[in-house]
Amino acid sequence: MSKLPKSYYNNNDTLFLAEDLLGKVLYTQKDGLLTGGRIVETEAYFGVMDKASHAFNGKRTSRTEPMYREGGVAYVYLCYGIHHLLNIVTSGSADPQCVLIRSIEPLVGIDVMALRRHVLPEKPSFSNGPGSAAKALGIDASFNDALLTDDRIWIEDQGLKYNPAQIGKAARIGIAYAQEHAALPLRFFVKESKYARK
Repeated sequence: MSKLPKSYYNNNDTLFLAEDLLGKVLYTQKDGLLTGGRIVETEAYFGVMDKASHAFNGKRTSRTEPMYREGGVAYVYLCYGIHHLLNIVTSGSADPQCVLIRSIEPLVGIDVMALRRHVLPEKPSFSNGPGSAAKALGIDASFNDALLTDDRIWIEDQGLKYNPAQIGKAARIGIAYAQEHAALPLRFFVKESKYARK
């Protein structure tokens, strides 16, 4: 069990990574507390050509700057002024692709997650959806631009692989503004997980 290396993220096949991240375990260390969950739902965003991406048409601002780094950093932003969302930056420098972590299955530090969420861990809403998953893991703006090979936030491959029949593919959620790109099947989820939106 080891952290995914930087070379794993430095891959411009973001669709492959969005699917391959399913089953891997995302950890955070915050205030001396370790929490972790198995990734069971993701969404791919393919950069400057993606109408749903914050970097569409090469848009580059102080907020989106982490997206333009080499793969292997976290891009965390505030959605609707309420929820922090975690994206895994992929590809090479100046190629702003990323994978949104939409849902996790809680594994480590569940009692800590429960205090953060005020929801019973047995309920799908505990860590279903990108805002809930990030909150359970204690992810806030301070994680933005953090290295995924560090000791604060990282992902491990613990040997679990899903076969194609276990993985669902569907349109992304909540991006109607992206016109025809909203319907692209760029959301990946583990069919058997109650924490993933089907």
